[in-house]
Amino acid sequence: MVSRLLFSSAANERPRPLRGRGMTARNRPQASRASKAAIADLAARLSPRDWAVIDSVNQLRLLTGQQLERLHFSDLHGKSRAVMRWRVLKRLADAEILTPLPRRIGGSLHGSDQLVFALDVNGQRLLRRRNQQADERRRIRRPSQPGQHFTAHTLAVSELYVRLVEQARVCGVDLDMFQAEPACWWPAGNAGGWIKPDGYVAISTAELRDHWWLEVDLATEALTTLANKCRVYLDFFTRGGVGPDGVMPRLLLTVPTSKRLDAINRMLTSLHVPADLFTVVRHEEAAGVIISNLTAEDPAANDCGSPARDSTDTLNKNIVSPT
Repeated sequence: MVSRLLFSSAANERPRPLRGRGMTARNRPQASRASKAAIADLAARLSPRDWAVIDSVNQLRLLTGQQLERLHFSDLHGKSRAVMRWRVLKRLADAEILTPLPRRIGGSLHGSDQLVFALDVNGQRLLRRRNQQADERRRIRRPSQPGQHFTAHTLAVSELYVRLVEQARVCGVDLDMFQAEPACWWPAGNAGGWIKPDGYVAISTAELRDHWWLEVDLATEALTTLANKCRVYLDFFTRGGVGPDGVMPRLLLTVPTSKRLDAINRMLTSLHVPADLFTVVRHEEAAGVIISNLTAEDPAANDCGSPARDSTDTLNKNIVSPT
């Protein structure tokens, strides 16, 4: 069984400069030590929105300020949305809960800069303290300086998640789970090793649930390398492998250009991949395809259809070093 269970505006604003201690990664002092009492006091002063921001960065590893605004400040309108996002992120960075990375994202936003945020040392301490209290086993990531390719790929996965959240709000479907790697990796069964997608999605209506493994391709890998990855999924499928909820997730492979899409489709044809196992789409179409595949087979669901292509596609922006 593949993938399904049956049940009974301001986003494109140029971010304001974030000033003050902790907002420029190159000038930050070495991380300070914080006592348990200080972390407890810090935790007590965090709002539900603060915790939601922290959880998102921990879940996805890297997010831009714009992506965080779209996720957690969508209830605000006009200039207040960008202003509130700026204040919250500055406060979290000043407290060494988040850290901005020295990266600039340019491209179709005409060279405007966006800060990229990762979890900082006190963010890790806060999550460790909360998880011990709640007896949870969430992954907690230490701050580091990732390479340019890692940053670009991680932000591409984050953007897909943000778009899914935005479209799920409109379409009235439930985004039950989204996992980024390595949390989304799955045991490969008797063959040993792991299935290593870039992400996993479970999304549902009142009647149906769909499961997808995600591969986000930035056209930086040779087609032979990508073909080897696809063979791993195909072998897992032909051996009767199942993923979460006891079903085999469908594979969604997202690509940056139509040329790359055509090349990958030809590669999949040569591998004799079952038609219902792999779907290849442009980055900007991915969230709409996931949701429309779900709602098309549930008569009670809203028919949201596939979204139009976005000329300001965040996934296609270049990430360059600051000058």
